Amino acid sequence: MSSLEDKLRDAIEEAKKESKKRNFKQSVELIINLRDVDLKKPENRINEKVILPNQIGKEISVCVFGDGDFASKAKEAGAKAVISREALEKLASNKKELKKLAENYDVFIARADYMPLIGRHLGPILGPRNKMPEPIPPTGDIASAISKAQNTIWIRTRNQPLIQCIIGTEDMPTEKLLENALTVISKIREKFKSLRNIESIYIKTTMGKPVKITV
Repeated sequence: MSSLEDKLRDAIEEAKKESKKRNFKQSVELIINLRDVDLKKPENRINEKVILPNQIGKEISVCVFGDGDFASKAKEAGAKAVISREALEKLASNKKELKKLAENYDVFIARADYMPLIGRHLGPILGPRNKMPEPIPPTGDIASAISKAQNTIWIRTRNQPLIQCIIGTEDMPTEKLLENALTVISKIREKFKSLRNIESIYIKTTMGKPVKITV
């Protein structure tokens, strides 16, 4: 009987092979159906950040809160926006602009001493979107944090015992997609202490048919 790793590899290959060519780069998605999981119990819900071994092939836009040398390093490292304390205080009373900010960026990182101000004004907006900033000390490695953000996804259960996330794009090597998929599955196994709560796994491209894996 082939291992889960072998089954995943075959499913990724099949999903990529059978997917019709489109005029855009399709994502490769991992879908996991859970069983015997009562989502009414808070401890059974999943809402986790996963740092993948490989980037998912699409750019993650990062917004950094900071100033001075911290801000300069953030810009050099590829942050899409850098917001100073003064700019943040001006934004604080403008709910519309704060919501726009939350929607325009995938990941937020902040100099640690900004967090009380961010929590007060942006917490109610970023919190429900799972976008509260990662705090970094003023002399911390902001470049590394931005790089790590490019490999970060969120997995979550909503009303159904189902997890669906992107693990890469169709032009990525199968082995890199496999490594990303195994990392997500490992996170779920860590949550439930075994694979027993995983009923089935599917791999699909954005517009392609799902390929089923029986666990």
